[in-house]
Amino acid sequence: MLAVGAFFAMTASAQRGDPNNKYLVWTNNVVVNEVKADSVATDEDVEEEDSTATGFINKYFRFQSMCDWRVGMRFMVIPDKKDMVVRTFVDASTGQLVSSMSLRHKIMVYRGHSNDGGLHDHIDFVLEDDTTKAYYYEIPSASFADYCYTKFGVPTLAYLGDVDTAIDQLIGKRLLTTFDTYNVDVSTTSYGYDKIKVPLGTEVTVVAAGVGTRNFPVKLIVEDDSGKEFFQNVAISRTNSGMRDEEFEEDNVKHTFLGSFEMLGDAAETDASYQKFLGQDVMTLYKTTMILKGSGDVEIPRLTSFKVKSMHSVKGTNKVRMSLEKDGKEYVKTVTFKRENVAGDIAGQHEDYYYSLFASGNLGHSKSVRQNNMADIRRSIVRIGFNESEVKLALGEPDGHGSSSQGRYTWVYKSALNGSKNCTIFFSTKTKKVVAIKK
Repeated sequence: MLAVGAFFAMTASAQRGDPNNKYLVWTNNVVVNEVKADSVATDEDVEEEDSTATGFINKYFRFQSMCDWRVGMRFMVIPDKKDMVVRTFVDASTGQLVSSMSLRHKIMVYRGHSNDGGLHDHIDFVLEDDTTKAYYYEIPSASFADYCYTKFGVPTLAYLGDVDTAIDQLIGKRLLTTFDTYNVDVSTTSYGYDKIKVPLGTEVTVVAAGVGTRNFPVKLIVEDDSGKEFFQNVAISRTNSGMRDEEFEEDNVKHTFLGSFEMLGDAAETDASYQKFLGQDVMTLYKTTMILKGSGDVEIPRLTSFKVKSMHSVKGTNKVRMSLEKDGKEYVKTVTFKRENVAGDIAGQHEDYYYSLFASGNLGHSKSVRQNNMADIRRSIVRIGFNESEVKLALGEPDGHGSSSQGRYTWVYKSALNGSKNCTIFFSTKTKKVVAIKK
């Protein structure tokens, strides 16, 4: 496998998908090969139902048992490893079994079921690109009426109805990640991929949808705000996925739509408890890192002001993902409203507890804090001429107050924000500005 770090340097020569087949798509790091080798697909995982997007799933991705299949439904042949040994389809004109690999990526159109007088019923198909080519799958046991209620379905066939719906309804949608591991393509010929770690609650945009595997038919390619792409194969309606409901548990939960993604619009509706923060001006109380949309991680100085745009809880965690605006740019920061360490922040290691990281207000609107002093204040430097507000921002609340002769009063810091010990700040009683600093 290629190193993950090298993936995103290849985008200049990358291609979104196969120009001859809209259902074959890859993350933007992989280069499309001219010649395709016969290789086998690797199965991926599925979707669990959740209250946030249940309405959307039920509306657009309804499960259809074989009993409900309609003539004209479309499927793509995606052979798995076992299909190298067990052949699925019979050529209707010759009665001979056909290699599944010879039909790889062919689109089959459902034509109903039949029985030519044999012991087993047939499920009939024709090729979409050549309707004179007819094939059937022979039901291994029982009649069609009995078999169609099972989850077995037709091997190798990935249901394209879900893929088409995903292309129409999900591309361009904003989602949040609900799993911590996703995939990046490394080959267009062997279904090879590498796994990458993605922080829970990462905001992403669906940039492409295509065919995945028979079990997990919909390949969703998403892009985070730094431009990195990754994908997950999911079973949404589970039509012909060949898996029982109880198999969509444990490790396979990530291959459900809601096991890997949460719809951002629905997530926002569930976050009513954070509505009071929306539109507020806030400023950082210590230096931190945020994601600048379109650029990736950036360092944010302390006392930088933002306006809160949105807040979304990260499913399954105590984290909340904030979207903040400054100077027309959007930043993202994940915080918590519940300390994970009862001792709080230790030895400079911050948990990004909201009330420790942010304070209300915008320093740009403050008449008592002069902008030409902000560079020093952010570095916890106090200079002669600073007023009380500026000293508090630079060093924090003093540990004690005192008075001295010659029209002065003092603030004493046993341990200031800049790390200095036993620092004394002298103010003029008349001007209330710093006249001396003793360390």
